[in-house]
Amino acid sequence: MGHHQLDSLDEQILKLIANNARIAFLEVARVCGVSGAAIHQRVQKLTNLGVLKGSEFIIDPEKVGYETCAYVGIYLKEPESFDAVAKALEKIPEVVECHFTTGKYDMFIKLYARNNHHLLSIIHDKLQPLGLARTETLISFREAIKRQMPIMLDLEDGQGSEEQ
Repeated sequence: MGHHQLDSLDEQILKLIANNARIAFLEVARVCGVSGAAIHQRVQKLTNLGVLKGSEFIIDPEKVGYETCAYVGIYLKEPESFDAVAKALEKIPEVVECHFTTGKYDMFIKLYARNNHHLLSIIHDKLQPLGLARTETLISFREAIKRQMPIMLDLEDGQGSEEQ
């Protein structure tokens, strides 16, 4: 997971497409003062380096009937079962994120449920059978901030050096 040397044009491109993934390359080129082909090549380079990872449409869970967003801290009975539990969590469609963490939890997941009754069903019927010692659940009332990672390259002092 190395850092890659990005220049000011890369930074401009990243800021523009992070704000609007559907922006036309020609519009990015116009703002950056370069050709459309140059933008296409740079975006391809950033994708190949793994700096950019795809583009997506984001579904609003509430609009499709999933009103409860919850974060669940998981304590495993057997900590060496990380991989098996992660594979099993992938098969639960309501689980949208899974993180291995430091601190008091072995794993931390984010999931969506239709309501609190459905959440209880997910915890008891889908999570507990995975070999969990216990769980702690936090329900999110609403998302206050969600944004892309900010693009703040400091090209003057050599930050962001590339790992060769």
